[in-house]
Amino acid sequence: MAKKRKSAVASAGRGGPVAGVYDIDTGTCELVGDPYAPGSWVVKVNGVESSHIDPDDPERLDFEYMRWIAQLVRSHWEASFRLRALHLGGGACSLARHLWAGYPDARQVVVELDGKLAELVREWFDLPRAPLLRIRVGEARAVTETLTESSRDLIIRDVFAGNTTPSALTTVEFTEHVRRVLAPGGIYVVNCGDTRDLVGAKREAATIGSLFEHLAIIADPAMLKGRRYGNIVIAGSDVPIADDPALARKLLGGGVPATVWCDGRVRQFAGTAKALTDPVG
Repeated sequence: MAKKRKSAVASAGRGGPVAGVYDIDTGTCELVGDPYAPGSWVVKVNGVESSHIDPDDPERLDFEYMRWIAQLVRSHWEASFRLRALHLGGGACSLARHLWAGYPDARQVVVELDGKLAELVREWFDLPRAPLLRIRVGEARAVTETLTESSRDLIIRDVFAGNTTPSALTTVEFTEHVRRVLAPGGIYVVNCGDTRDLVGAKREAATIGSLFEHLAIIADPAMLKGRRYGNIVIAGSDVPIADDPALARKLLGGGVPATVWCDGRVRQFAGTAKALTDPVG
């Protein structure tokens, strides 16, 4: 039997999450209770799992790649740091909420393309309010191009249309805007979804490496050996990153043990892959 859809307007004012399928600007959003963690929720956008959130525990991250990103951030900045973070891709703001719990003085902006999804997420979950966390509705590249130079310490790109990142967010030209917006010592992190041939990840590493002096990769070893498809976290900075031995130990201890590669190994991985560029004309 087909699931009954609910409009964003009809759901307003209910004071919390209600399982169901909701119309949003880009299609549908389904809110599903997590059968393995009562009280937690999975948010699906157009049938694809987008976010997991535990309303009672902002520090919980169910998606492994988000845990890897969070561990990388914690290895770079102390909790007392007044982190300025930009999240390209919103979903349920799981990672932004996690960073808020770990960095109470952080100022974060989440860029979300779908305005109705942003409204629903604010309605369903107890997200920090501005200026701690602002949700800005817009297209990720267009918003990034308007931002002030050196105004962010951390930029996280986690944008997908289905299972693919829009090509406009993967190019040298876009990454130049990211580089401009990052403050000295900042980190750019991307969630790269790829297949077993790893062509996309190698080209993304080459692209980011063409503009940043230091690179890092975090991923499941099986993924890096081309044995399956999944997520690879790629990061770039103007300072060394991911070289703390404690980070490597923590990544190995997760539910899905991960490997961390620093700059030289990442550039070796990219090899002769060509950087991605905007279409000519």
